[in-house]
Amino acid sequence: MALKDSLLARPSLTSAVTLTCALGLLYFGRPVLEPLVLALILSLVISPLIRVFHRWGLGFLTSTILSLLLAGASVVVVGAVLALQLVSVTKELPHYRAAIHAKIGKIQELTERPFIRLAAELNAVSPLTKGSTGAQPATTGLPRNATQAIPVEIRTPAPAARDTVARFVSVVSGPLGEAGLVFVLLVFILLEHESLRERVVRLAGQGDASRTMRTLAHAAEGVSRFFFSQFLVNIIFALTVSLGLWLLQVPHALLWGSLSGLLRFVPYIGALAAGVAITLFVAAIDPGWTLALSCMAMFAALEVVVANIVEPKVYGHSSGLSPLAVIVSALFWGTLWGPAGLLISTPLTLCLVVAGRHIRALEAVTILFADTPSVSEAERFYHRVLAGSSTAIIDHARTYLRRHSFARYCDHVLLPGLSLANADRALGLIDQAQQDRIRGSVITLADTLALASNGGRGTWRRRKVSLADANIGAHLRHAREARLGAFQGSLDVPLHSVVLCAGFANERDEFRNELLVLALREVCGDVRSIVLGQPQPEPVTDKGSLVGTAFIMYPDQTSFDEWRVLSSELREHLPDATLVTVRHHSDMNLPRQSEVAQSVDIVLQSFEECLAFVTPVTPEKAGVAKRS
Repeated sequence: MALKDSLLARPSLTSAVTLTCALGLLYFGRPVLEPLVLALILSLVISPLIRVFHRWGLGFLTSTILSLLLAGASVVVVGAVLALQLVSVTKELPHYRAAIHAKIGKIQELTERPFIRLAAELNAVSPLTKGSTGAQPATTGLPRNATQAIPVEIRTPAPAARDTVARFVSVVSGPLGEAGLVFVLLVFILLEHESLRERVVRLAGQGDASRTMRTLAHAAEGVSRFFFSQFLVNIIFALTVSLGLWLLQVPHALLWGSLSGLLRFVPYIGALAAGVAITLFVAAIDPGWTLALSCMAMFAALEVVVANIVEPKVYGHSSGLSPLAVIVSALFWGTLWGPAGLLISTPLTLCLVVAGRHIRALEAVTILFADTPSVSEAERFYHRVLAGSSTAIIDHARTYLRRHSFARYCDHVLLPGLSLANADRALGLIDQAQQDRIRGSVITLADTLALASNGGRGTWRRRKVSLADANIGAHLRHAREARLGAFQGSLDVPLHSVVLCAGFANERDEFRNELLVLALREVCGDVRSIVLGQPQPEPVTDKGSLVGTAFIMYPDQTSFDEWRVLSSELREHLPDATLVTVRHHSDMNLPRQSEVAQSVDIVLQSFEECLAFVTPVTPEKAGVAKRS
């Protein structure tokens, strides 16, 4: 037993040790890893520009140098313009010093006055103050023999040449030195990108060459698309802010607009810092509060629109990360690597998410941080019915049916999801409470879809269904009979105009029967259902000539012999009808299709095929088919 426990605990212990070592390497290896990662991400950003120049007929070396010069010149020009604007603003700030001090005094007065008044009230009613006689004032005079203090002036000596050189070296070795190191690494990475790619493929193994190349291509495409989308959004944001501040007659509107666009590259915190900076500046230059509040409201409204409407359509979908993943990645990388980590948090996490789609060790990152979870529509439906989330299921079904047919919804969502539930129930993985939630959610969904198929004008009154013994298919059939009559429609119809769906008197067949009826009613006006093995009403026993197509549910292993007998009887009663059965791709442990096909005219594989099978051919389509 102890050996078994140790074997079970070993993978978790190994994973914990590996994760701890990775975090330690990232934290203590920051001086080496940070510039290297920055250079790699910048190389992915500049690579599309290099490819554009290369397609124009320039050589690779020329394209790389030209791209670097263009990118560097753009950074230098923008930096110089912003620096000049900042210098101008700094020179003008002394003129606004009086307004700043006055507003700071007002803010202090507004914030401190309630507390001072509260303290005075408390001191007035405090029992300690009622009996006190007052403290004797302390003598402030000096003793007679005390000497008067002599003021001392401390002067800083002029810096020596050695100190000036040291200060210059510290500045160069700081941010400027790191920027230079990143630029040098960027140059060599761009020039050696072919060699680096071959080394990565060789390191991953020649057997995984295709997967490695696919991972690198997806990472490069994702990061490039992310930065391009973010660049467009931030440029538009900067121009809009500049225009708004200019209309409000704020000095240096272009500077604050450009600063807003640049700071928005930092997730979440950047936009907040830009808004605070603009509000403080406007509050300093204006003696009142109206202009500052107007600018703050304009910036906040614009940020809300961009973050909640523009970015989800342009930037959110192109990033490949969920909104929560962006926040968590910014917090994680910002804590590890400071401002640089905060800036590259999104593209770096995006690369890990892309790698997790192809590397099993990073699969957890993709599952947690990708924009869409790695689950199918059927799995999501199963999770929701397990939780009893009927509202979410119905909302998703309505959204899905706006773009696709109900037959496709059954094929790709509903039936595969219920197959997962049946498989888990057979293994004993679902308790009774979960089974009741599943049944209740499916009943609610079926009622809603049935009512929607009637245009929302149902005349039948919804009956309460017991979750213990509910047959959802029978419930839907009885509801349709209550609305259309006992024969589910008139018997005075043309020959071969009725589509009939038939199945056994069990929950599986009756439910699928009714789903198929709902699916076929999208293209056929007269679709009805019967239960095999039960006596039919007298008026319909001799109306077999009205049926043109009869769908019979595919049998399971336990009822195959009975199914063959009943299908033969159905063929006798419907001599002119085409007998069709449907073997859905989500069904398992069913009889072989070759054996079933002997009792029917055709075997289809999905509800969508059934829909195509009964779709009437218009004269235009028939003419096109004849000409082809």
